[in-house]
Amino acid sequence: MGSNQTWCCRCVGDIRNMIKYGKTKSGNQRYICKLCRKTRVENYTYQAYKPDIDGSIIQLTKEGLGIRSTARILKISTATLLKRIVSIARNIIKPIISKGKTYEVDELCTYVRHKKNYIWLVYALEKDSKSVVSFNVGKRTNKTLSRVLDSLKLSEAKKIFTDRLKNYRYLINEKLHSVKRFGTNHIERKNLTLRTHLKRLNRRTICFSKSLSVLIAILKIYFWI
Repeated sequence: MGSNQTWCCRCVGDIRNMIKYGKTKSGNQRYICKLCRKTRVENYTYQAYKPDIDGSIIQLTKEGLGIRSTARILKISTATLLKRIVSIARNIIKPIISKGKTYEVDELCTYVRHKKNYIWLVYALEKDSKSVVSFNVGKRTNKTLSRVLDSLKLSEAKKIFTDRLKNYRYLINEKLHSVKRFGTNHIERKNLTLRTHLKRLNRRTICFSKSLSVLIAILKIYFWI
């Protein structure tokens, strides 16, 4: 059996559970797992079927490469790449938010489909660990902001720092809310990092997102893997 087919990709069973199962039209040997009945090919000719392709997609996405650049490097189609990115993001579990922490919340403007269609990324940064604990993408409305803020309230946040956007005054309890100077230093620096790493978030760029679902998927991969 070839080096790529040492075990079943679904159940990670022993190599002895893989038996020959005919050949493909191109003449490559096919194997089947006796436990889960998942089939595999000895030597895949199309790059997208290789077992390590998802890891490469994650790495290149976090490095800020665009869809076409990633597809060229990995030698797969852009349509396949987009499906894989959405599939990877679907399996990402949102991190558990610790109780009694201090957070910074801010919004970041970008575009979807065309530059007249403004969309806002709202996210919360845990002040000590600098990790993103929650985010939402949508119009700059109370509904979009509330989805992030509600998750912080459920975690019994100790303090929430924001900028002077008036919506926050109606959505956050006065005892928890703070707009003091330098209170959002960490998240403002994170905004710069995001715009530097992900070209689709740049202010002046031709690399904006064409799909809201792909934008959310890429943010999930960037924040939580």
